[in-house]
Amino acid sequence: MSNKVFKDAHSALFDVKDNMTLVLGGFGLCGIPENCIAALRDMKVNGLTCVSNNAGVDDFGLGQLLQNRQIKKMVSSYVGENALFEKLYMSGELELEFCPQGTLAERIRAGGAGIAGFYTPTGVGTLVAEGKEIKNFDGRDYVLERGIKGDFAFVKAWKGDKFGNLVFRKTARNFNPMAATAGKITVAEVEELVEVGELDPDQIHTPGVYVQRIFKGSGYEKRIEQKTVRKD
Repeated sequence: MSNKVFKDAHSALFDVKDNMTLVLGGFGLCGIPENCIAALRDMKVNGLTCVSNNAGVDDFGLGQLLQNRQIKKMVSSYVGENALFEKLYMSGELELEFCPQGTLAERIRAGGAGIAGFYTPTGVGTLVAEGKEIKNFDGRDYVLERGIKGDFAFVKAWKGDKFGNLVFRKTARNFNPMAATAGKITVAEVEELVEVGELDPDQIHTPGVYVQRIFKGSGYEKRIEQKTVRKD
């Protein structure tokens, strides 16, 4: 078995270059690969196309790369919590490909499964469908959406073993299992790294065959994007 274990994010991301396409797991700020994003910030790679459900907030998650103007284009479904994102997009400094959330998840899954494209009724008749092929099946229009494959994929899991088998915890499972399949090279950061054989096979969400590099992360903040409490 080849050694997939790296000591930290910086060593695991050593060959990420300018102008690459990156697929990132996470939903809002939940389950995002915090250590990998921080390493990308420190490496100062530029011209990135980032495929992610979200763009982080102004000072956390992908928001850190936006602050440094490292992202050229976002492919995303929700960016509502990031004021800097809005400013960069409105000023023409940032390209944006909006994608309905379910369609984005399926585009990533399809890319990981080797499916070049698929038809969906979501977005027909809206800006989402402009310039895309439309076909009618059984009396209903469908738009052709392309699968997404990244040069790298970054995911964050609760536990992982040294072969790259991953277990995600609760809502942090979100986009991470799809993203893990969609990278030419997939890097997983985990809260706990264990020996092969210690994970219950029935509880593994992403098989290690999809993961090329893994490391134990540190300093997780696990921020809450919108905290709501009961008002008496």
